[in-house]
Amino acid sequence: MSGPTRQGAVMKVRIGVAQTNKVVEIEVDDVSSFKKELERAVAAGELAWFADSKGRTVGVPAGQVAYVEIEDAESGPAVGFAPAV
Repeated sequence: MSGPTRQGAVMKVRIGVAQTNKVVEIEVDDVSSFKKELERAVAAGELAWFADSKGRTVGVPAGQVAYVEIEDAESGPAVGFAPAV
């Protein structure tokens, strides 16, 4: 299942690391490339390295990825008490 991917738009990505309470949060410009690299690293059991839109580099142990959440960084989180639609 794949959702919308907007090339060129900054997307916020949160990666949960299994067996810890650590969440890695980065911003990426190319969601398609991010997904392909993470899928490749998970399949190979490698450490996945990513450079975000702010120039930071982060390494994620692909075998410990608990979840990946992708959000449009421009829209931001929803505010209020009603369910998100």
